[in-house]
Amino acid sequence: MKILSREEIAEEYNRPGREGIVVFTNGCFDILHAGHVDYLQRARALGDLLVVGMNSDDSVRRLKGECRPINSEQDRAAVLAGLECVDRVVIFDEETPLELIRIIRPQVLVKGGDWPVERIVGREIVQGDGGRVLSLELLPGYSTTGIIKRILSMHGRLSSRGTS
Repeated sequence: MKILSREEIAEEYNRPGREGIVVFTNGCFDILHAGHVDYLQRARALGDLLVVGMNSDDSVRRLKGECRPINSEQDRAAVLAGLECVDRVVIFDEETPLELIRIIRPQVLVKGGDWPVERIVGREIVQGDGGRVLSLELLPGYSTTGIIKRILSMHGRLSSRGTS
C-alpha cells in the first residue's frame, strides 16, 4: 500500500537501521499536470524512496481559498500513488509538513523552484541531520492555478455560444 497514515509512516520510517536514501516533498497536487510529474520524477531520482506529504482538503482550503481543492484528498492521493516515481503518500492536515519531516527524517528534502532553500519548511531538521535541501527548477508554463484559469476562460467562451 502506497497511501499511509501518519501512524503507519512513523512506524515505517522512525526506526533505527532504516536503509536507503529517503526523499521527501510536499504539496497540494490538486490537478496533477506534466509539471508535477516532471518534478516528482526528478525528486525520486535523488534517492531510493520518494515520500510525498499531501495537504488534506481542509489544509488546501486554508492555503488556497474556499474554492479549492478541485479534487478530494482521496482522489489526489490515489493519483499520486499511481505514479511509478512515488513510493509513499501521506496526507497531513497542518499548513506545513513540519511534523511529518520530524517523523520521517528524510535525507533529502525538496520543493519546487518557486521556494528558495532558506524558506523550505523542515530545512533546519534535514540539514541538522546532515541531509540535503534542494529547490528544483519547475517546468515553465505549468501551474494548477493556470489550468483553472484556462478552464474558466473556456467555460465562458462556451457559455456565450449557448453550450456548456
